[in-house]
Amino acid sequence: MSLRKINTVLAAAFILFILWFGTEYILSPETTAPDYGLPSWPSGDGDGFLIIKGIRDVVLALVLGILLVTGHRRALGWVLLVEALAAYGDMTNVLAHHGSVATALGVHCLTATLMVVNGLLIMHETRNVAAAPKTPAPQPA
Repeated sequence: MSLRKINTVLAAAFILFILWFGTEYILSPETTAPDYGLPSWPSGDGDGFLIIKGIRDVVLALVLGILLVTGHRRALGWVLLVEALAAYGDMTNVLAHHGSVATALGVHCLTATLMVVNGLLIMHETRNVAAAPKTPAPQPA
């Protein structure tokens, strides 16, 4: 299997995973929230804040999906690298609030690191395209 196909499958898997997870937060925040890894949740109606996370995740997935579908592979690599910061941020949030270390590392850090690996692989795959010298277009005589 070519590097391009592996990268495409990995990127598609991330898109579906992030889209699914974000949708879960939007549709059922109270049952999805405990999986985030924090030790306690706000009292009262905190669903609105949890839905914000879901919307963020859905938007992140849609951006990746658009880049994948339209064939903007180099941009896809860059965006995977940048969007990994959201997952690293989630990891940091869980750790800073004395949440589950297993969830922080096993879910958030692992997801972010795999996104970085996929982004770097896509950047490697597209390096020759980006570095190719531009030949001038033929000019009419």
